[in-house]
Amino acid sequence: MKKILTLIISLSLVAVAAGCGTKAAGDSKGAAAPVKTKDTITIAWYPNESGAELKDAREEIGKAVAAATGKKVEHKTTTDYIIAIEAIASGGADLAYMGPQGYVEANAKNNKVQPLVVPSGESGTLEDAVYYSWLGVRKGDEAAYKNGNGFAIDKIAGKKFSFVSNSSTSGFKVPSAGIVNYFSKQDQYKKLTVDDLLQGGKDKFFSEVLFGGTHQGAAVNLLTGKADVAAFCDTCVANYVEVSSGTANTPGAVYKVKQGAAEPFNTQVGKEFSLISVTPVLNSPLAINTSTVSADDVKKLKDALTSDAVTKNPKIFLPKDSKDAGVFKQKSGKEKFLPVDDAFFGPVRMLSNN
Repeated sequence: MKKILTLIISLSLVAVAAGCGTKAAGDSKGAAAPVKTKDTITIAWYPNESGAELKDAREEIGKAVAAATGKKVEHKTTTDYIIAIEAIASGGADLAYMGPQGYVEANAKNNKVQPLVVPSGESGTLEDAVYYSWLGVRKGDEAAYKNGNGFAIDKIAGKKFSFVSNSSTSGFKVPSAGIVNYFSKQDQYKKLTVDDLLQGGKDKFFSEVLFGGTHQGAAVNLLTGKADVAAFCDTCVANYVEVSSGTANTPGAVYKVKQGAAEPFNTQVGKEFSLISVTPVLNSPLAINTSTVSADDVKKLKDALTSDAVTKNPKIFLPKDSKDAGVFKQKSGKEKFLPVDDAFFGPVRMLSNN
């Protein structure tokens, strides 16, 4: 974990140097006033987890929430990161499964939004509680990025590039900070900032910049040729792709779209992409608005979600060999939800420009 935090902090310092300000935990803007306890708990989901293929997985989480609190549960699926962030910050949602950057943004809007739990790493602890931010290129294009026995990102300059959303941790914040960190050491790009990566053009770093809206959308932008390089994460496309060669989550690995993949990959079956860069990112929290959920219910939810019943529920943590689509998966058999506090996301907050 120390190595991972060091890497993320190093990227965050680049973002700060590039003019991205930071905001300490507890700074609040437009904090929602306490409201009466409701008889319904609303869970907001990012676009990445809002697809029809994940309906059963969402509902199973909802059942655990309902059983713990005795309240009805409603699911708020979304088409944009900002909708989910605003929902949890404003009290339009009580819980939200969101990326670290989205959590930091929601907390900055309303410090009553706090992390409830995060999925552990394969060790069953927070030490390796990470997922991975990828830079991918279409299979066949990876040779241009080879550097000795490894890969380098020098050739991404001037390319058509797809991010996910500027509120995405692994689909924008981490890769953009990494790009600035790498290229600003070169005289030609020594004044490069994250803002320079938001738009493409003749005199810009990228010839064209797209935003997929979801990690799936960014990957499809790559596979369809709309982008030459794309940033997206492993977990959000895990239901649709499989390793066809190389080692998972390492540069040089090749992934192929599975047979029977759901939308938006259903028209891309068999297409392949290669990884040229892989960066660890802190796991995503299930966040809670503590001004709309009572302290008693917060405790009940934390206890329930970290219980053996949830950990061993194969509809919540899919078994390693499961062919079903899910949000959370077992790789080692030790994965589970763990309680976490705001300080855990300090390195990500340093990447934020809020």
